[in-house]
Order: sequence, then C-alpha cells, then structure tokens
Amino acid sequence: MATKILTNNGQVREEWTYEELQEEAEDLRKRLNRFRTSLGRFFVEKQNLIDLMVVAAIAQEPLLLVGPPGTAKSDLVLKFKDALGIADEDYFEYMLTRFTEPSEIIGPIDISQLREGRYIRREQGKLPTCRLAFLDEIFKSNSAILNILLTIINEKKFYQDGVPQPVRLRILFAATNEIPEQSELAALKDRFCLKAESRSVQEHHFTELIDLGLQSEVYKGLNQKPWVESHASLEDVLKANRYLTMTFSKRHRAGRNDEHNDRQVFFPAEVFDEFQRLVKTLVREDRIFISDRKLVKLYKLFRVRAWLLTGGTVTRDDLHLLAYLGESQQEIALLRDKVPMLLGDA
Repeated sequence: MATKILTNNGQVREEWTYEELQEEAEDLRKRLNRFRTSLGRFFVEKQNLIDLMVVAAIAQEPLLLVGPPGTAKSDLVLKFKDALGIADEDYFEYMLTRFTEPSEIIGPIDISQLREGRYIRREQGKLPTCRLAFLDEIFKSNSAILNILLTIINEKKFYQDGVPQPVRLRILFAATNEIPEQSELAALKDRFCLKAESRSVQEHHFTELIDLGLQSEVYKGLNQKPWVESHASLEDVLKANRYLTMTFSKRHRAGRNDEHNDRQVFFPAEVFDEFQRLVKTLVREDRIFISDRKLVKLYKLFRVRAWLLTGGTVTRDDLHLLAYLGESQQEIALLRDKVPMLLGDA
C-alpha cells in the first residue's frame, strides 16, 4: 500500500517501501510489457522505439527522437501519454524556436508579486508542474532556454526568486528533425544518453502504412482513442523506477563474510567485459564520444531493459542500447549498423 508523504513544497507524493515493491515487481513488469506491446499495434514498425520510450521512462532518463517530419515522433509521444492515462494538466508539450522565451516554458512573471519585489513565475501548466513533457525541435532553443533545460534535466529543479524549487517532471521526450553540430549544444546533447531514429517506413511497409494511417485518421475524426487500454499507468512507471533504484543500492550476501553489489549480481562478468570491449572499440575506431556520465547512465538503462524484457540479469542483447549513442547524424547511421555487427548479429 502506498504511503503518502508531504514534501517540502506542500505537494503530496507517494512513496513505497522496498518490501511492498518487491512483492508487486513481477505484476508491475507484466503490466508494463502489456502496455508496450499493445501500444505497438497502433504504429507501423515502431515497436523498438516504443520499447526505448518505456525503458527511458522507467529509468527517468530523457530520450531524443530523431527523424524528418511525418515519421510519427509526436504521435508516439501523444499516444504514449494517453495510454498511460496521464491527465492533460500533467502533460506539457512545446515546439521550441530561437525566439522562445522562458515564460513560455516555465511560466510568466507574476506581476502582483513583482510589485512587492519578488521575481516569481506562475508555473502552473508549464514544464515545472507536468509529469511528462515533450519538447519538439529542442535544439532550436536559445541560450536562456538551454540553461533552464540543463538545470531541470540535471537537478530536477528550477529557480523562483533565486530559490531552487523541485519540478514534478519525471518523463522527458524530445524531438528534432536533425542533430545540429554547434559546440554550445554539446552539454544538452550529452544529457540525452539515448538518441533514437524515427525513420520513414513507406519503402518496406507501404500497404500497411496506408491502411493503419487511414484508420488513425478515422480515430482522430471520431475522437476515439482505442490505444487507451489501461494496461499500465504513470504510477506503475514510478513504482518500477523506485523499485529498481532501491535494488541498485542493495548489497547481496555471497557467503559468510562476502557481499556483492548490483553489478556483480545482475551484470555477468562476460557480458560486462563485452560492454567494455564495445565501448573501447567505438571510442578508438570511430571516435564516438562517451562521457563518464553517460557510461553510468548506460548501466542503469541496461539494467532497466533487462528487468523489463526478461526480469533478470543483463544479457548481450541489452548491449544493443549502445547503438543509440550517436551525437550526430553520421554517428547515428554508423552505430545503427556497427553495434549489431560487433555483437555478432546476422
């Protein structure tokens, strides 16, 4: 049973003990798997992207969707949000441009407070108060927005009158038609550990695209949302995150005087060695930049994927996440082919 706790800013949130979550873990996993496979029925050849979205959501790591217009990037996010049962007031989306002002993202200045000498934003309905956000064309934002986003992504907070305030944001998806290579965007790009292509499917799935696309137009015209099947909820995602986070911290008894950490228990030595080999190969041969921060995030994402898909330890199949580390269009294309090759895929 959930325990309600009052946070510093007066909001009520739910906390769960490890014992409660451990008892529910397998049911959580089954619900989230039903969610991802059921949602995949409403798209053509997007199941892999949906799986990545679920993994990123559980890990509470931002995910960047890369692809030309008309390849279902925003549709994926909207249906994901609907299928999780996230209310409109807990969702925020915005298309960024170089003219976007902070007030459009984190709320306008409260004039009545300003008259009293306080610099307070009315953040309700904006990025700080949502649970899931979708930022389209994220790399077109200006430096003021970039600084705000970095603080929110890194520290889960924003500033009111110089005082840090926690944000409610837990799931962040962003999209871009292409990845620019300006150096000032490097920090933001690095925060997106996973960057996944949403590619056109018409070449190999022409008929299926037409049939499913027309059906989607019918749903839109009749205001129907059959993808809302209540297989899983935002609470399930948050519970899964808390359960795995607590699991990461556990010490496991391996003998009378011996304890093993998470890596020793859930990341077999031969798979971990393969992980190291792949990283060193990509860095040495292809000059792929993989920051220390990103390596730690990757470990977490491997573990989440392994738990979600198999309920067990990390396998070589989970290492395919390395294919989503590209920092440019060229790297994305290279890794798409090279990582499966290095893993020995046929």
